[in-house]
Amino acid sequence: MTDLKSDFVRTLQERGFIHQCSDLAALDEKASQGVITAYIGFDATASSLHVGSLVQIMLLRWLQKTGHKPIVLMGGGTTKVGDPSGKDTQRSMLTVEQIDDNIAGIKAAFMPFLSFSDDAALMANNAEWLDKLGYVDFLRDYGVHFTINRMMTFDSVKLRLDREQPLTFLEFNYMLMQAVDFLELNRRYGCALQMGGSDQWGNIINGVELCRRVDAKGVFALTSPLITTASGAKMGKTAEGAVWLNADRLSPYDYWQFWRNTEDADVGRFLKLFTELSLDEIARLEALQGAEINDAKKVLASEATALLHGREAADQAAAAAKSAFEEGRLSTDLPTVEIAGSEGVHAALIAAGFASSKGEARRLAAGGGVRVNDQPVSDVDQPIGGFAASEGGAIKLAAGKKKIALVRTV
Repeated sequence: MTDLKSDFVRTLQERGFIHQCSDLAALDEKASQGVITAYIGFDATASSLHVGSLVQIMLLRWLQKTGHKPIVLMGGGTTKVGDPSGKDTQRSMLTVEQIDDNIAGIKAAFMPFLSFSDDAALMANNAEWLDKLGYVDFLRDYGVHFTINRMMTFDSVKLRLDREQPLTFLEFNYMLMQAVDFLELNRRYGCALQMGGSDQWGNIINGVELCRRVDAKGVFALTSPLITTASGAKMGKTAEGAVWLNADRLSPYDYWQFWRNTEDADVGRFLKLFTELSLDEIARLEALQGAEINDAKKVLASEATALLHGREAADQAAAAAKSAFEEGRLSTDLPTVEIAGSEGVHAALIAAGFASSKGEARRLAAGGGVRVNDQPVSDVDQPIGGFAASEGGAIKLAAGKKKIALVRTV
């Protein structure tokens, strides 16, 4: 068991998870000596997390797989303020009811990745302590340990000021609240490590400092790199919007397709971050050249989808894609939309998520990117019901080379 625990830092290093660490050698030594309890916070700004949070979830998964204890911290309290990190403007203020609903939704994303049985992992909510803080007590107990001078040097603050964007006093307090989270989790559960994205470095270091100043406790900070694609795009964002983790917001098939469409230069890196394949197998897949790189992308898609949605859903998605793209057959596992037969093709494109508006549908068609039953369509106003349905009663709708859906008219 000791050897397994000592794998934690090495595994993160080998797979590319580490950007910064307050004291990597000391953290590695502590991990080899016993169980480390570590946490990552997730604010409840939407009803589902998206792929941009997946690196953090995988960090917690590897923490647990190497014998340590993860804490998933829901930001029921901090979401009421809003994290200014990486933002030009203040986040929209959510009601308490909206925050609670969002927390209920995002909890589901962790269940496939972590085991919460037998106290192997914890799920906490910082509203439990932040909501109880009196303002004067908060300032006296914690505000005294932070200087405005230092806070002004943090990227999240400098970004706003450099762009002459307002930073509210409410948001300015966020970093103090996050520091209190670390102190509370250390006191309650012996939590010795906070992890997060590279944009959270300043906030996490505040927590390290607060634990040292208030309780004389030595704790650690570790961040992962900001994940962008080879072309520079932000991870988890596509032309159609966020790549959600909850199946009710993005189907397993569409999730599989997202990974299948990975850029060639990203395949090896993403296999290390988002699958549990061995490094030897990843090296073999990464070395594939030419058209064979598509085989590596299919492996990436299936392994990433299996982690989130299960192996059966991943296999169904792979089979549906093979039927549609390689064999020209329709599969019932393809995404399906239902609209009135009198609606135009543009309405079907919007319903399938292939276009966000009628104008975008027209531009897509003008560029030759719309096909119905494998035939190019230039007039997206023509009724979708005018096209023949297959024996299964569905019409095949395609946008570009890689997006296919079934349309059933009602």
